[in-house]
Amino acid sequence: MLDTVDSELRMRYPGPDGRSQPIHTAYVPADRISADTPVEWGNAATELLDRHHDMLAELDSTQSLPAVRERLQRNPIQDLRIDFEDGYGFRSDDEEDKAADTAGTVLAALAEQSSGPVSFGIRTKGLAGTERRRALRTLELVLDAAGGVPAGFVFTVPKIRAAAQVSALVALAEGFERGYGLAEGTLRFELQIESPQAIIAADGTAPIAEMIGLADGRCSGLHFGTYDYTAACGISAPDQALDHPAADYAKAVMQAAAAQTGVWVCDGSTQIVPDTEPEAALRNHHRLVTRSLRRGYYQGWDMHPGHLVTRWLATYEFFRQATAIAVPRLQAYLERRSGGVMDEPATAEALAATVLRGVQCGARTASELSDLTPALTIGVLQALVSRAPISQEA
Repeated sequence: MLDTVDSELRMRYPGPDGRSQPIHTAYVPADRISADTPVEWGNAATELLDRHHDMLAELDSTQSLPAVRERLQRNPIQDLRIDFEDGYGFRSDDEEDKAADTAGTVLAALAEQSSGPVSFGIRTKGLAGTERRRALRTLELVLDAAGGVPAGFVFTVPKIRAAAQVSALVALAEGFERGYGLAEGTLRFELQIESPQAIIAADGTAPIAEMIGLADGRCSGLHFGTYDYTAACGISAPDQALDHPAADYAKAVMQAAAAQTGVWVCDGSTQIVPDTEPEAALRNHHRLVTRSLRRGYYQGWDMHPGHLVTRWLATYEFFRQATAIAVPRLQAYLERRSGGVMDEPATAEALAATVLRGVQCGARTASELSDLTPALTIGVLQALVSRAPISQEA
């Protein structure tokens, strides 16, 4: 009996799959995208950083601004989504067809850029009866124009409300794979959670865990939709925000459902952008990103080039501070000293995961980590995260 239970738990909760989670997803409307968008966003963000350097320096507690500026010039966007939903709106079929063709061409070009986003894709319209035909046609046209499924491609499906919709997505992905002659499991998707029915279903259950199971390993992440969700909960427009208690509850449910499944959780966006009152907007975004990181949401939406400045600044700060705390505790754990804190294997796993994230996002380099403690190599960190035996070679 218990062997069967063990097998079921291993299947449903395999843990991290080795992918490196991006720190953000940049959403760009389909009528504004080009292969130059990442560079253009990076240049606009750099200009904003330089213009408000003194104010940003006040927020910078870890002297990260020079590294942030270098990141904005070199590789500003880690994950990009071309938006055919709310950011694009409803257009004629001819107009969206042309936009889909352009999007596919852009994605194919991005896949060839060494300094471009690591992952990218589109957000389709939803699966409701009035939209799904358009959503499927757009996805098909994008893949046709891209020449198939580029490495790193994922499509985001908004307004998921029922687990059965996920089964339909799996069937859709299987059909595309057969049509393009691709290996099974090549086409992956993200579920955008922006409806209360996705958090608590009509029968009182929490359906997200079921959705992840029905996805058959194809669900890459859960993305939170701040404004649709809070509006559906009856929150007035001035109070709709990432840090509203209703949003916090939904994200906590998403986080618990996705824990140890290998599915990422991505926080939502803020509609406040650094245009009319740039310094206030930058401070607000820095605060929200920092708040999300402390709650374990390591990825979030960015809707404006200016968001890149405070996204990277808050992320670098968070992981530099966390690494400074985690490294001595990990060293003490490996040497079986207390260091003032008696850490257990689960805590060592979490500490190692934090340091790995800091290296993967660029807040710290592997060489800097080696300077702090030569014994704490990337191999050792990976072994701690997976709770595998630590070899002498690691």
